[in-house]
Amino acid sequence: MASDSMQRTLVLLKPDTIQRRLIGDVISRFESKGLNIVAMKMLRVTPELSKKHYAEHVERPFYPGLEEFITSAPIVAMAIDGLQAIAVVRNMLGATSGLKAAPGTIRGDYSGSQQMNLVHASDGPEAAQRELDLYFDAAEFCDYDPVLTGSLRAGDE
Repeated sequence: MASDSMQRTLVLLKPDTIQRRLIGDVISRFESKGLNIVAMKMLRVTPELSKKHYAEHVERPFYPGLEEFITSAPIVAMAIDGLQAIAVVRNMLGATSGLKAAPGTIRGDYSGSQQMNLVHASDGPEAAQRELDLYFDAAEFCDYDPVLTGSLRAGDE
């Protein structure tokens, strides 16, 4: 990644995205925005991985339901690069609750639930690095510059 404003973030398409067959719709939103998917895989989250990913929530009363949900079906994990990717992706997702998310956001358009809110995205650079390390090995990243990059942003961005 060339400049300081370029970032990499983790995005998880949760079990409800997979079950509802919204994978392509959600991915196309990120691609249409000009973000680069540099790693992607489908997997089952194990209880162990869930505890690592949601470590700050393990002792909270809602955690058992969260673990049950995230391990209930496959997910798609993606590493996404772009200018200010962490904030851009989180803005694209909308509020955590699909009931409160603005129309035009992924959750606002597709979710009507607090927990079944389709997508997870890292909330900051440290979280992004920690979470990317949970889901991907360094060799799994496929960095590239799309040929249309010059049409998506200025050369000094």
